[in-house]
Amino acid sequence: MIIRAASPEDGAALLAIYAPYVQHTAITFEYAVPSLEEFTGRIAATLTKYPYLVAEHQGCPAGYAYTGPFSGRAAYDWSAETSLYIRRDCRRQGIGRKLYEALEAVSKAQHIVNLNACITCPDADDEYVTRNSVQFHAHMGYAMVGIFHSCGYKFSRWYHVAWMEKFLGDHPAVPEPVIPFPVLRPRLRRILNGQE
Repeated sequence: MIIRAASPEDGAALLAIYAPYVQHTAITFEYAVPSLEEFTGRIAATLTKYPYLVAEHQGCPAGYAYTGPFSGRAAYDWSAETSLYIRRDCRRQGIGRKLYEALEAVSKAQHIVNLNACITCPDADDEYVTRNSVQFHAHMGYAMVGIFHSCGYKFSRWYHVAWMEKFLGDHPAVPEPVIPFPVLRPRLRRILNGQE
């Protein structure tokens, strides 16, 4: 398995991973699968500042992860929100862990210090979502910040949303400016190999 930067040309393969989450789960609160054009545009927009990473297994995308703005205000620059999707037949093989470790390495290189995850958090497992994502994030070192109760409505039921966070390092008195991902992209392999 290799982890590499995504490109808009990956749009169709990554959309095929994402679509079942829209159609059959409450993991995402989107109701309709985005068009290929819209989805490809999302990839391109993310890559202007943040990493969008793909895990390839035997030459095919098996999952992807990316970060994005936690909020649009300048003071939030050092915080980013995470997203992760694994191909349904590739789950429980350590791909999510490897993608998140890669996101953390790149985020540190960008000088981002907080990673935040917004997670559907049911009272009990149901046919559309389980508590696996909350458990995965806890295993990855994320701490629970809080729960917004009954704030998402999908499949004729209300869902809670949990926010979890992870600090990637100390919070300096004067943080260094965030480095956009395109500046780091030529060094991605070295960053992922722990050489920087």
